Amino acid sequence: MGARTRDGEHGVIGLGTRIERIVALGAHCDDIAIGAGGTLLTLCAANPGVRVDALVLSGGGTEREAEERAALAAFCPGADVEVTVLKLPDGRFPAHWEEAKNGLEELRRRTEPDLVLSPRTADAHQDHRGLATLVPTVFRTHLQLEYEIAKWDGDLGKPTAYVPLSTELAEEKVRLLQEHYASQRHRPWYDREAFLGLARIRGIECGQRYAEAFDLKKLTLDLTSKG
Repeated sequence: MGARTRDGEHGVIGLGTRIERIVALGAHCDDIAIGAGGTLLTLCAANPGVRVDALVLSGGGTEREAEERAALAAFCPGADVEVTVLKLPDGRFPAHWEEAKNGLEELRRRTEPDLVLSPRTADAHQDHRGLATLVPTVFRTHLQLEYEIAKWDGDLGKPTAYVPLSTELAEEKVRLLQEHYASQRHRPWYDREAFLGLARIRGIECGQRYAEAFDLKKLTLDLTSKG
């Protein structure tokens, strides 16, 4: 099953439709890979040559930008990847709303994505939540999957969409996270058990071994599509 957006429709899914363009959005370097790394690996394997436009709002010009570029290249094998990392101050996004909105609008002008990956609107982190709130004001009629990130806030919810991951794929996601984000390895939540533990729980919820889970607010089904 793939995704296709049409004028005036919100998040249209047609049976057997190929995904050709993906937008991946993060407030910080590593958000996209933590929340949707397995999904990107899955999509890129199923859609060789897919275009992935990634926009991260903070970390530009630092070691984290270099980590992010290398990581997203690894998480999107065989894809045409373009990564933009802005320089908004971490933890201060509400005061930089216009800059964030401008970054999203500039991206929107050069892409018509089949799928948008972004943080959850219900995320407790103000940067994640702020970005998530902006997304539907720019990508108005696109299929938007909101990924989750475990944190001390205890804000994990009840997801409405799942992407199953094989054991091999879940392990590959963790390996790439550990390999590419050296700056985060000291954090108490950044470890194999945390990543695989959440994936295992989400897998149980959808009848699989592992999975990534997403919030999905609107979806239109095109049951007549033949791809």
